[in-house]
Amino acid sequence: MAWPTGCVRRPAVAAALLGSAALVSGCQEESSVAKQPLRVGVEVARVAEYAPEIVLTGEVAARVASELSFRVSGRIVERRVEVGERVRADQALAALDPQEQRAELDAARAGVQAAEAQLRQAESTFDRQKSLIRQGYTTRREYDAAEEAFRSAQGALDVARAQLGTAEDQLAQTVLRPGVAGLITARHAEAGQVVQAAQPVFTLAQDGPREAVFNVYESLLAAEPAGDTIEVALVSDPRVTAQAKLREISPTVDPATGTVRVKFEIIDPPAAMTLGAPIVGKGRLKPKPGIILPWSALTSGQGGAAVWLLDASTREVSLKPVTVTAYGPGSFLVKDGIDPGQTVVTRGQQLLRPGQVVEPVGETAR
Repeated sequence: MAWPTGCVRRPAVAAALLGSAALVSGCQEESSVAKQPLRVGVEVARVAEYAPEIVLTGEVAARVASELSFRVSGRIVERRVEVGERVRADQALAALDPQEQRAELDAARAGVQAAEAQLRQAESTFDRQKSLIRQGYTTRREYDAAEEAFRSAQGALDVARAQLGTAEDQLAQTVLRPGVAGLITARHAEAGQVVQAAQPVFTLAQDGPREAVFNVYESLLAAEPAGDTIEVALVSDPRVTAQAKLREISPTVDPATGTVRVKFEIIDPPAAMTLGAPIVGKGRLKPKPGIILPWSALTSGQGGAAVWLLDASTREVSLKPVTVTAYGPGSFLVKDGIDPGQTVVTRGQQLLRPGQVVEPVGETAR
């Protein structure tokens, strides 16, 4: 429809005026927002004692673990224990086929009998020569020969008896006994397998003291602990706890893991802390004086660690490099770069620039 000549399109004009007003109003609001300073969280730096808690994961182990093996070679004909079974000192764990050792024992017994027969004959000859030489019916040469034969027969019998003892010991060694009470923790051979002398067959954790064993990184050992004891707890049941005292630090670093093995003796271990049970050890490092700040305050500047400082009089911020001596789970320790009493920005520093005016929200009490 055509508008009459001379008439004004009032709705269009009104819409244009309203749009202009909204645009002007929006510009004024943006200008007002831009002038508002950035709100940041702050904290006053104070010197405190920094003693972080160290948490390690390890396992319960025996003070002494022995590799049990036969002293003789042979084929295993019987295995009598399983892994996890507690054994006595004289208990038979496994047995070899004793056929070879029995044959050697029979031969040794026959050797003793032959040596005894020779000794009886030599002794009879020597006794006769002693009687004849007193009567003058034999020569000194024949007497000396009889005496030498008698002494040789005595030595041969001693050798035969020693060989018999060795054969009896070899037969006894076909049965493997631990010699000490303990717990079988590993099995390395099965029935029917041929093993050599000194080849491990079982691993025995001897009864006695229990240890908490941890693998820690070498850098952690450079820090001085607050004491030589820690608290250990079962991973499966943290209510089961005990105190453990430092006993041994390995002098070498494991080339595969880059860690050092550290052993703590568990004082009066609870019955629930069985061998191989995973445990958590907690201890603290020796306290160090310094300024402790939360992780949120840390940033980077000039290629290193830095924090934002707030000038309380002008409310301007500046970036300050700092030296960090220790990092904790939720905080870090500043050695220098900050003086006690200075205000540090702890939140909202992501959009800051040097010299920017900010509005501090408040201090987080520590």
